[in-house]
Amino acid sequence: MANLQIKGIEDELYNEIKKLAASESRSVSQQMLFLVKEHLAKRIWITRIKTPAQVLLELSGSWVDNRGAEEIISEIRQARKNSNKLAEGL
Repeated sequence: MANLQIKGIEDELYNEIKKLAASESRSVSQQMLFLVKEHLAKRIWITRIKTPAQVLLELSGSWVDNRGAEEIISEIRQARKNSNKLAEGL
């Protein structure tokens, strides 16, 4: 089993880790190992989560269209139907 030594840790940070370790009945070494494992586990879990954009793209699919933007816009405008429903107001 490997050993790890941390040098140059600020006193304030060390004291916070020491308090946290005491509150969870761990030694400082045990607490640091717990924190590192917890961080790595969360990092792995987060990388597996899909972003909302990825989910949306999977749901919506994609298509290939060789027409230009102007041609697509023209087709959409031609497909619209005029309505007189609101000609007299609400």
